[in-house]
Amino acid sequence: MNEIRQPNLSQGKILSATVQVKPGGNAERVDASIAEGPTENPMFNSFLLEAVLERSNMQAALKRVKKNKGAAGIDGMTVEDLAPHLKIFWPEIREQLFAGTYKPSPVRRVEIPKPGSLDKRQLGIPTVLDRLIQQALAQVLQSKWDDTFSNSSFGFRPKRSAHQAVKQAQGYLCEGHVCVVDLDLEKFFDRVNHDRLMNSLAKEIEDKRVLKLLRAYLNAGILENGLCSVTDEGVPQGGPLSPLLSNIVLDEVDKELELRGHKFVRYADDLNIYVKSKRAGVRVMKSVSEFIAKRIKLKVNENKSAVAKPQERKFLGFSFTGGRNPNRRKIAPQAIKRFKDKVRHLTNRNHSIKFDVRCQRLSIYLRGWKAYFGFCETRSVLRDLDSWIRRRLRAVMWKQWKVYGRRKSELKKLGLREDLAQSTAWSSKGPWRLSNSLGLQMAFPKSFFVQKGIPLLESK
Repeated sequence: MNEIRQPNLSQGKILSATVQVKPGGNAERVDASIAEGPTENPMFNSFLLEAVLERSNMQAALKRVKKNKGAAGIDGMTVEDLAPHLKIFWPEIREQLFAGTYKPSPVRRVEIPKPGSLDKRQLGIPTVLDRLIQQALAQVLQSKWDDTFSNSSFGFRPKRSAHQAVKQAQGYLCEGHVCVVDLDLEKFFDRVNHDRLMNSLAKEIEDKRVLKLLRAYLNAGILENGLCSVTDEGVPQGGPLSPLLSNIVLDEVDKELELRGHKFVRYADDLNIYVKSKRAGVRVMKSVSEFIAKRIKLKVNENKSAVAKPQERKFLGFSFTGGRNPNRRKIAPQAIKRFKDKVRHLTNRNHSIKFDVRCQRLSIYLRGWKAYFGFCETRSVLRDLDSWIRRRLRAVMWKQWKVYGRRKSELKKLGLREDLAQSTAWSSKGPWRLSNSLGLQMAFPKSFFVQKGIPLLESK
């Protein structure tokens, strides 16, 4: 056994590695020692694959894949099957990765509806084994590449969020940049140029084995309707590597915008540039679109892009107020519509499920929605939505009671006096109109739904 030492390579770099020399002089990697800390050379060394396959990194990747769950790939293997599979086959897979003979499986193509659109978003679902290897790659590459990205890029980056992106956009509005150039890249993930992407990666990554593996994932192909097609462009959405690779592609746009002195915010392929007038916005739209087409080889979707007031556009589900209290964060109308459609489905009066079960399902959705959209600054909208949700739940309960006798007795159990319980029970109004009546409001106050676990959207 011989030991090779590599001084001061990179953050999370390999400081030493044990190598076994085989007969004939070929070296096989056995173990690698990883060290944390700053370095003079921030980019990638020739032992990068060892850092990717290092035990603690692989364990972290396995934990993340299990946590994310997800559907099976083309081989049908589930996340639960992965650990037992690795116990048997990992030494062989690891040897193939070091030898450069590992071949990723094609991804399984699935389509999901785009929110607020009739279009479909195409996802590529890798096998769970490929998800594990991609996650291990992403963890190492992200930690080394992230510091080079623009401060105005927020998507798929550690310790950065959509809320931070919206807040930065709000800051530009308050500074007087009252016009937005909203750029939509047409089928971005499907049209990423592989050669340009690999050229960007090769400028920073010295380890040829990692480059070969990344190229193999880009060219793995797509299985759809029983046929496998080879891909020569695009980064399939659905794999752990796709977000990082998309940021690497669009970082060139970020750097150009910084060079031009623009105020901008980017979250994945959502790009907003803030200027002080519509005239400036039209000029910026034209020049940036030309840059993206010529340099990045991507196309701006003219139908979905626009130069407009920020109040007329949405960004990550949010918009901004105008009028007397301008530039406050509000929920975009499209997001409110999607919210109401979902709540209508969960509170459909024709669904025969127990009321407590219905409340439990609804509360799960509301808590997730509130965690994101509670960031808005228009509390009255949340208050109105709270009231609307309670009306729908009262209507559900009223319909479940069905007949006069039960309705009256149930209302009396909830504390209504005899005359109000009787007049409410005998009412000829439908469930929706009656849900706002005095009788049902007293029978089912706000506190009743809080006890059932329904969160108040308005509360902090």
